[in-house]
Amino acid sequence: MKPQKLAIIILVLFFAHGLWASGGGVTELMTSLVLQVGIVLFAARIGGMAMKKLKMPSVLGELLIGILIGPFLLGGIAIPGFPHGLFPLEHGLGIPVSTEIYAFSTVASIILLFVSGLETDLSLFLAFSVKGAIIGISGVVFSFFAGAFAGSLMMGTPLLSPANLFLGILSIATSVGITARILSEQRKMDSPEGVTILAAAVIDDVLGIILLAMVLGVISVLASGGEEGVHWAVIGGIAAKALGVWLGFTVLGLILARRIGNFLKMFGGSTTIAVLSLGLALLMAGLFEKAGLAMIIGAYVMGLSLSRTDISFMLQEKLHPLMEFFVPIFFCVMGMLVNVEVFFLPGVLVFGLVYTVVSIIAKILGCGIPSLFLNFNTIGALRIGVGMVPRGEVALIIAGIGLAGGILDDRLFGVAVLMTLITTLSPPPVLTALLKSKRRGTRKEMKGDSRVDTSYDFPSFEMVEFALGKILGSFEAEDFYVHEWDVGHRAFQIRKDEVFLTLNVFQDKLEFVSHQEDVPYIRTLVYETLLTVQNTVDSLKNMAKPEELRQEMAQQDSQGGRVKDNIFKELKYSNILMNLEAENKDQLILEMLGVLSMEEAMIDKDLCYRAVWDRENTMSTGMQNGIAIPHGKTDGVKSMIYAIGIKKQGMDFEALDGKDCNIFIMVLSPLNTAGPHIQFLSSISAILKDEESRQSLLNCHTPNEVKDLLLQRSKQG
Repeated sequence: MKPQKLAIIILVLFFAHGLWASGGGVTELMTSLVLQVGIVLFAARIGGMAMKKLKMPSVLGELLIGILIGPFLLGGIAIPGFPHGLFPLEHGLGIPVSTEIYAFSTVASIILLFVSGLETDLSLFLAFSVKGAIIGISGVVFSFFAGAFAGSLMMGTPLLSPANLFLGILSIATSVGITARILSEQRKMDSPEGVTILAAAVIDDVLGIILLAMVLGVISVLASGGEEGVHWAVIGGIAAKALGVWLGFTVLGLILARRIGNFLKMFGGSTTIAVLSLGLALLMAGLFEKAGLAMIIGAYVMGLSLSRTDISFMLQEKLHPLMEFFVPIFFCVMGMLVNVEVFFLPGVLVFGLVYTVVSIIAKILGCGIPSLFLNFNTIGALRIGVGMVPRGEVALIIAGIGLAGGILDDRLFGVAVLMTLITTLSPPPVLTALLKSKRRGTRKEMKGDSRVDTSYDFPSFEMVEFALGKILGSFEAEDFYVHEWDVGHRAFQIRKDEVFLTLNVFQDKLEFVSHQEDVPYIRTLVYETLLTVQNTVDSLKNMAKPEELRQEMAQQDSQGGRVKDNIFKELKYSNILMNLEAENKDQLILEMLGVLSMEEAMIDKDLCYRAVWDRENTMSTGMQNGIAIPHGKTDGVKSMIYAIGIKKQGMDFEALDGKDCNIFIMVLSPLNTAGPHIQFLSSISAILKDEESRQSLLNCHTPNEVKDLLLQRSKQG
């Protein structure tokens, strides 16, 4: 047995024995907690990555992996050191997991709703408030009564029973994040359907939160006084209290938003501001819980208040690492709460499917029907209805509250999770197909909001990147907060006080989206920045000339350098051309691209050809000693691909030493993906630095010999 394997076995046995022999008390609880959190983090990440590969939302993978490792499946299996399993089934707590790990998920839900409030675009909501309000309210009414009625019908209980009320609330919840990603990918965020969906989603969130507060109040009365004690007057009073508390704190927060932002700025840098803003969200969450409302409502109100400040984007960016840590834990723990055995009980699976279908139809009809009276045609109404279907994290948070409070049992929680899974899985392909249709979604042309586009074209992506860095630096120097926005393509949100800009980054241009009155400011800033860029470029030209740099690089290559071990391990024999037929540079590039076009990683041969020639036009890649390395970075490939060609009689490739080249290595790498492009180029130069290596390569007769030689030389360094 190898020493490494033996050492690993000894370590595993040592730790297993130590865990088995660990004492009780707080230390044992904390030991279990840190192990559980570590396992959940890795499990959630693996589940999320698996779903992304299938082009599904990562939340599904996190939820499913939680079910798998939870106490009802793998988590409850006894292993050395854990006689009851890594995630033992807890009894008497109302939830099947430990209080400690559930506490993590509770904090995660607060962070999630706080950031959701920060991301709420109130300007968009106000601009489309009429259409959004009508569609959102209709969707809420349809969904609530459909969900409650489905529960009442399937369980044979009164419509206003606590469980049915909760099923109604669950049916309301809308997670527009998935829809927003699809709208962005299809470039429909600013379409009439897109802005209407986003505005209606805000209404859904607000009304859903108010109704959750009302339902919790009604359930509290039912628990203390019995169902006969609840009359419409009581329900009205509870509704008035919930609405008053929510509306009062929201209005107060929006009025004091700038003062709250300035107060936070007093404490120092952006990281400190973000941490303390989360502290305010936690305080507000606790106060709302004390007032008889849910903690997530308080967190959302605080986020909504700060969404109107110039630090909102900065807060989203700084809190992103916390989101990356806590939110997967939340979804994973929600999955762990699911008792899979209930799905095999008579009627539960049927109940779940009926409830899910009713919830989907209610959203489509509730949001689609009023759209038909608001200038949308059938396909436009369908886009809006389907876009409002996903439930996602909001439904899971509400379901978790219901389970922890004893309102939902294992069966109903399983029903809620099933509905969440299906309503998250089903809309993306349907909505994508609807958006791809060329048909207009409105009866008459509808104007968007007052935002306009200001674009600047550049000759290459390198120039786009160079100018982008300078422009963002100029905004930051003007005390703007810059936040990179994940919307399917590279974008930045830029904000200071009431000025709000979006900067979209494309292959050959930068596009600003702003209000008309901010266009002069953008043009002035970009003009001054590009003048600075021009001065920088002129200075670089005076500092060093391309031909001089090429001479220095050739001299460095002759001295050798670091070689990446096994860099040619993935070289395919079919990508080794022993007898190139090309007679000039263009023919050679096309011949080698023809071989690489068989690679699965190549997406667009024309883009690759253009990238290689752009590089050649900048400075020939014919080096010296018979070596040429035509290469380029392009969106025409998904990952780095390369080929090797040999032409023993040689060919003019505008080499540095003026001699013909006979060894050609073509390398293509993705434009915006990190990879070993430069490392590969430098390794080639180091391997072929001496005459013996080059001659040995030319003396090879088969692709096998070429690959074996390169692998041998790379190992020798």
